Amino acid sequence: MVTVEELDSETPSTADAKPPALASSVADAATGYSAPPSPSPASAPAVNTQPGDVASPLSGTVSKVDVSVGQAVKQGEALLHLEAMKMESVVVAPKRGTVDKIKVSAGQQVQEGQILLTIT
Repeated sequence: MVTVEELDSETPSTADAKPPALASSVADAATGYSAPPSPSPASAPAVNTQPGDVASPLSGTVSKVDVSVGQAVKQGEALLHLEAMKMESVVVAPKRGTVDKIKVSAGQQVQEGQILLTIT
C-alpha cells in the first residue's frame, strides 16, 4: 500500500514540479565537473597563394616529382606523388599550363597547404 502525504499547500504539486536537471555525462553526475568542449581540428597553416600555385592536399613526404620546370601539362596530369601513412597520393594539375616553379623535391617533408609548384 502507498501512502501520500501533503507537506504544505505552498509546495507545488508533482504535476507542476519540474524535474531536476540531468547531468550531461557520467563525470558530471559523479563529480559535478564537466570537461571543456573538444577543440576543433587544426586547420592548415595560412599560406599566401597566387594564381597557379598548387598546394599540398595533405602532410607527407614527396616520393616522386613527375614534371620539370618549363614542361607543358594538361589538366589532370600527374605532377608529383606524396606518401603519408604508407599510402601514396598523386597530386594532379588543376589546369592546363606550363610548370613555372617547383618548390619541393623527392624525399622532402611537406605540410598540408604548402605550395608545391606553380603552373602558369
